[in-house]
Amino acid sequence: MSSKDFATDTYPESRSSSESSDLSSVAGSKSSTPLRKSLEYAESTHLLGQEGTRLDANAIPTRTHVSSPAERDRRQLDLIIETNVQAGTALPHVDETENAEAIKEKPVTWRSLPRKDQLLVLTLARLSEPLTQTSLGSYIYYQLQSFNPSLPDSAIASQAGIVHAAFPAAQFLTAILWGRFADSEYGGRKRVIWIGLLGTMISIIGFGFSHSFAMAVSFRCLGGVLNGNIGVMRTMISEIIKEKKYQSRAFLILPMTFNIGVIIGPILGGLLADPVGSYPAIFGPNSLLGGKDGVRWMMEWPYALPNLMSACFLFISTLAVLFFLEETSELCRHKSDPTLRIGRWIRRHIFRQNIVLDHGYTAVPGDEYSSLEIQMTPTSAHRNAPARPDEESTKMRRKLSFKRIWTRNLINTLLAHGFLAMHVGTFNSLWYIYLSTPRYNPADPHPPGFHPHGLHFSGGLALPPPKIGLALAILGVIGISLQLFIYPSLSHRLGTALSYRIFLALFPITYFLAPFLSVVPSTTTPPAGVSGFLIWTSITTVLFIQVLARTFALPCTTILVNNCCPHPSVLGTVHGLGQSVSSLTRTFGPVMFGWIFGRGLEMGVVGLGWWILAGVAVLGCVVAQVVREGDGHEILLKGEVRGKDGVVRRVE
Repeated sequence: MSSKDFATDTYPESRSSSESSDLSSVAGSKSSTPLRKSLEYAESTHLLGQEGTRLDANAIPTRTHVSSPAERDRRQLDLIIETNVQAGTALPHVDETENAEAIKEKPVTWRSLPRKDQLLVLTLARLSEPLTQTSLGSYIYYQLQSFNPSLPDSAIASQAGIVHAAFPAAQFLTAILWGRFADSEYGGRKRVIWIGLLGTMISIIGFGFSHSFAMAVSFRCLGGVLNGNIGVMRTMISEIIKEKKYQSRAFLILPMTFNIGVIIGPILGGLLADPVGSYPAIFGPNSLLGGKDGVRWMMEWPYALPNLMSACFLFISTLAVLFFLEETSELCRHKSDPTLRIGRWIRRHIFRQNIVLDHGYTAVPGDEYSSLEIQMTPTSAHRNAPARPDEESTKMRRKLSFKRIWTRNLINTLLAHGFLAMHVGTFNSLWYIYLSTPRYNPADPHPPGFHPHGLHFSGGLALPPPKIGLALAILGVIGISLQLFIYPSLSHRLGTALSYRIFLALFPITYFLAPFLSVVPSTTTPPAGVSGFLIWTSITTVLFIQVLARTFALPCTTILVNNCCPHPSVLGTVHGLGQSVSSLTRTFGPVMFGWIFGRGLEMGVVGLGWWILAGVAVLGCVVAQVVREGDGHEILLKGEVRGKDGVVRRVE
């Protein structure tokens, strides 16, 4: 048989018109059913050892056996396998048998994750945001105090809650819109992310140069309005990592990155806040860099420097997204992207990476033929068609309407997600305030004439910004250690939903114990900040319990929100809803509990806010009992059917 005959056996478009018609009637029209198997079958059957086959690196293999038409039809149908990786369908379903086989395979490792280059860009983009948010905690109390030094501690605590809540409050107003924009053909995931990074950069610079409480809140709101990134990042990870066996590690990347930011951000914020006061020999009058009068702008805006440093991180992240992040939305991924072309040039000529511009080809790894390049699965029934959807298939792609996404599991999952976001976000806000609040001083009691008794004790820990940064960094160190060495294996054994329910129960314990740090013996006397081995051991213990719970609960809730999506066509919208719910509760929590914490200080009960927060965490545990893990494709649209194996297929 000639090369031409072999091509006739392999490609449907080479058949006669009657044969093509018969094939289309079985497998679907060419416009809606792609050729669904790569040349692995052709390699194994025709190139790698079948009797009567000759391999030539420079020519198409030839065969000595002439197939009958019936055999060719049968072999051609074998090349067309069903799959749900279709435009507009996204998440492939993995049935229980497939999961059981995956357990028997080698355990999933970080090195085995696909598309690590894209995950790295998303990690960098995510890292820049917690750096900016957590660095504020080191000095927010003192910055607010600098706006009006006459304010009492309770008023500053309330203001700090409002500042922390301003960002998620603004996010709540726009998160769903950003999710819809990310799902539309006019937007896309990548565009939403770099706009969010730039918006956060502008807002953080304005916050650093604020000279009043109102101005600081305004810039925090601006950053929230322009930022819908976390939901879109989760969407991109789910579109990059399609197999369930990789999800526990892939969805761990964002919270693990947050913990890295928690380590670095507070330390930078604590070290760089008020540089003239902290390092007078370098920046103050008659100093190395300050000259005769000192660095004037640092004296006028003492908390601008850490925000400028955060802005630098955000700018670098924006460039990385523009040049190296690939679009994952089916509606936008095939559009021209000049910045991505520049990024490929940078990778080739500056980083000396050997990248293949045509995504239709990839190297065959791990055998003697690894120097060859083979063509991957065509997305069209025609061999020479470009690897992009044609106009007809794009028009046929359907999207679930907004009013139909509200399934019972989606509502339950969002409700549980809201409770978790509320008390975790409130903990971060209260923890910053609590660490900064002055200690109870018997020589000058507050409230006047107060004497501690029973649960009536008051006062914070009075830590300065550098030590607050250290206390917050401990939280990050514990978190990233747990996420690297404990979470992947234990979560794999317990499963997502069970891990979620078990570790939610640890949050109320943390919130109940936190205020008792005020009565732990210290080596220093008030009004100096707490110090000593015992107090720092107690701080670390409280943080360990909280971070252990958070390490398991946050990645699990992300997976549950992702998999409760009723249809892949609205995945970005569902993540936008999740972010909106999270933003709403993170808005309400810090404001309300900041006020309650201030009232507790006035009453001489510093634990009032903490113990009510523990009650909220208990409610979250109760709601979590009705949450179940979905498959990401609960509702079927016209032309979609679910087979006995659980795989959703198009039949039109």
